[in-house]
Amino acid sequence: MGSTNVDVEKVLVDEPIQNEANYQSNPSDPVAEKEPEPEFDTGLRTWLQVVGSFFLFFNSWGIINTWGAYQTYYEQELLAGTSSSTIAWIGSLQSFLLMMIGVITGPLFDAGYFRTLISFAAFLLPFGLMMTSLATKYWQLILSQGVCIGLAAGCLFVPSVAILPQYFRAKRGLANGFAASGSSIGGVVYPIMFDQLQKKVGFAWATRALGFVCFGTTCISVSIMRQRFQPKEKRKLFQFSVLKEPAFTIFAIAMFMGFLGFYNFLFYVQSYAIETGIVDSNLGFYLLSMLNAASTFGRIAPNFLADHIGPLNMLTPAVTITAILAFVWIRVHTVPGIIILSVFYGFFSGGFVSLPPVVMASMTPDVRNLGTRMGMLFAIVSIGLLIGTPIGGAILNSTNEFVGVQLFTACCLITSAVLMTVVRLLRTGPKLRVKA
Repeated sequence: MGSTNVDVEKVLVDEPIQNEANYQSNPSDPVAEKEPEPEFDTGLRTWLQVVGSFFLFFNSWGIINTWGAYQTYYEQELLAGTSSSTIAWIGSLQSFLLMMIGVITGPLFDAGYFRTLISFAAFLLPFGLMMTSLATKYWQLILSQGVCIGLAAGCLFVPSVAILPQYFRAKRGLANGFAASGSSIGGVVYPIMFDQLQKKVGFAWATRALGFVCFGTTCISVSIMRQRFQPKEKRKLFQFSVLKEPAFTIFAIAMFMGFLGFYNFLFYVQSYAIETGIVDSNLGFYLLSMLNAASTFGRIAPNFLADHIGPLNMLTPAVTITAILAFVWIRVHTVPGIIILSVFYGFFSGGFVSLPPVVMASMTPDVRNLGTRMGMLFAIVSIGLLIGTPIGGAILNSTNEFVGVQLFTACCLITSAVLMTVVRLLRTGPKLRVKA
């Protein structure tokens, strides 16, 4: 018996394993010591991870999606006289760090530091908001809102998507869709909350109120989420061999191009609708709330279908329709038109922003490397997020017309759609009915 135990342990350590069932259960997890391992796709503990991941999305992308409300306030009040393009760098820095920090958080997740990451973010995110409430100068907002909140959101984002494949197989897309809807709901709740409180109690206390909500909801995630598998071996920050895979490389470029243009619609549709006289400022503010509300359903439905027909088969049409809607934006000049456009853009782009982690899971043969691969992908995407909206702002400032921003957005998205199609053909060939 003794020699058998030694041989089994040697195999687990020395031989490459291609299945998540060969992970070692987390010995530091008191819940894992008392409870048997949960089955995939079922059980209370399994679905509690979806609830926890929902709040991680709620407080990462949900806070990032609140930036539009802050940009409007800064332009009119706190930073009046500063150009829109300069102010937009604060929001771009948030988005950039959220993705870029994945280079570190992905391998740390693979190494078993899941709870450390979300616990650290549960402190840093409210701290960043509290410091933002005290800020009066541009550089203070860069540090508090740009750096602190961006880093905290990054510590939440990769764990929120990398934890679910450990618990789900057949329902992986559906679980990710429910979790990812947290970013849309956060994008509805937080901006409205800030706008209404700012009018009643002022900027400082409105921002602090957001901080209290962030702290309470991230504590829910910390209390119920557990990493199912604890790897034994050390993890690498980069897995350079993945760059030799054409499907991964083209997919990364497609995501870069998509996010280079995608957020310009969210940043500038409100300004476009108000400045061109389509809507007043009150209705203009709620355009983004309508978009984010529609995005909630756009994250759940495509992810549900992805479990049955394949995530790439859903992602490619989603980004294609989003690109078409960006072209349609050029010809929209009525109140019903801009409302319908915002709702449709929110719904179809919901699939574009929520399905990539599911695609990555399907393209990763060894789930132990999922966090590292996601980190590398998100690092590439982060460059697009950093420069995309400032490019849009520069185009707007130089032409004083929105058509340049609209064309830039649409061309980036349609390029992404073409590259997604190439990835689909590389993985399954020209057969349309193959799950991919």
